[in-house]
Amino acid sequence: MINEIFFTSESLRMLHRSPEFAKWGHDTLVTRTKGTRQGTRSILRKGKRERRRLFIGRSMHSYEEGDKVAIVLDGAQQKGMPHRRFQGRTGVIESSQGRAYVVKVADGNMMKTVIARPEHLKPID
Repeated sequence: MINEIFFTSESLRMLHRSPEFAKWGHDTLVTRTKGTRQGTRSILRKGKRERRRLFIGRSMHSYEEGDKVAIVLDGAQQKGMPHRRFQGRTGVIESSQGRAYVVKVADGNMMKTVIARPEHLKPID
């Protein structure tokens, strides 16, 4: 059973229960995910008090050009969410683009453009 190239769900279930499984190593069966939200379990997790809350003030806030904002990802809102590498970064509003805003963010020595909806932005005074 171990030498099979293609596994069915039943054969994997039986293989997992077998004592040979520990010798063979289970890491060869697990593939690395390559999705856009891969590795974001701790980043997008909300605290107990923040769950089931809509941040209406954050989503209704209007920004002007030159305003400083912090990028704070809201895991409950998937639309207009920037990449997770920009979580916690500070940027400057350049312009608006539909319902979203164009934010200029420093990433190392480069300035990058991030397009994010207002649910993922927090004003900085």
